[in-house]
Amino acid sequence: MHDSDRLNRRAFLKTAAAGALSVTAAAQARKITVGVIGCGSVSEKYFPHLKQCPYAELVSVCDVVFERAQNAAAQYQAPNAYASLEKMLAGAPFELLVNLTNMQNHEGINRTAIEAGKHVWSEKPMANSYAAGKELLARARDKGLRFWGAPTAVLSPQFEFMAKNIGKLGRIAAAHASYGHLGPDWAAFFYEQGGGSMPDLMVYDLTVLTGLLGPARELIAATTIITPTRDIIRDRKLVKVEAEDNAMVTMYHDHGALSHAQSGFNYFDPHHHAHTGAGHPTIDIIGRDGAMQLLGYCWAPRAVNLASRDSAMQTYAAEPHDYVWQNGASHMAECMAKGVDSRVTPEHALHVVEIMQAARESHRTGRRIKLESTFKWPVIA
Repeated sequence: MHDSDRLNRRAFLKTAAAGALSVTAAAQARKITVGVIGCGSVSEKYFPHLKQCPYAELVSVCDVVFERAQNAAAQYQAPNAYASLEKMLAGAPFELLVNLTNMQNHEGINRTAIEAGKHVWSEKPMANSYAAGKELLARARDKGLRFWGAPTAVLSPQFEFMAKNIGKLGRIAAAHASYGHLGPDWAAFFYEQGGGSMPDLMVYDLTVLTGLLGPARELIAATTIITPTRDIIRDRKLVKVEAEDNAMVTMYHDHGALSHAQSGFNYFDPHHHAHTGAGHPTIDIIGRDGAMQLLGYCWAPRAVNLASRDSAMQTYAAEPHDYVWQNGASHMAECMAKGVDSRVTPEHALHVVEIMQAARESHRTGRRIKLESTFKWPVIA
């Protein structure tokens, strides 16, 4: 039996044991009542996961297109459907708001929900600016509420393996991450002000790079628009592209480490977006004593390549696990029900919001931008 096989078997047995304990604990834990706003394409991933969560009870759904809310309520057995946030907040009581709306609307909805006394799980980004995000988090804490933002990439077993083994690479010199495709054609908001490839795509890689290397202290960036108009099939209209559809960001971390992330809506993909392919690396970490690669996108990770002075390149593939990118609402409901903290923190999400904001400022001014925010690191001790 190879070492990697033993590692995988141990991981599987550990996961199975943890799963058994989780089922027992779930039977004893209370359920968190949940309201979901936004019944579009993202909700089609969230709803099935949330309905299977033993720590969550879906109470209400909401969408400005009321028919979508009604259909979601019928499909996922939610007793209440609403056409506006105000009506949902005034309706059947619930504890946790799950915000799955267009990214430009996240900040305003999160603010309204916090003022109404709701805990909030928000899809990315949690705010449209770093200053607004800080204000929202401070307000939530003043009211004794919890406020989190996607993504949850630091929860994957592949991230955990990388974080626990990054010391084998020696002093880190560089890291690179890339994520792109030809761009969504089902909604205009991706291309409007407040949209763009950074908050839609790069946000995942920024979360993982900073999660592994620590907070970025400074950055320099460039953003452009490659395709000036986009054909939105659902709305049968041509829209002007106002937000970046092509971006590159170089970050300065402690101890001289540099990381680079790129994203775009103009990337021809020879793999046909096959993020599940075990041979498709998207993140590289390089040190004086070793190197690591993440195979598959960090929101759909598959395996990790690791080579060091002490060992040749080996691939560590996690046994079948339950990590999926749409687990945020379920995970936070579990944390609330158990009264525990998550390694997904609002400070980390806000740091990424500041990075994206600073990247646009760097492009606009041509300057290197210092960053103010930080978060508890290492994410995994």
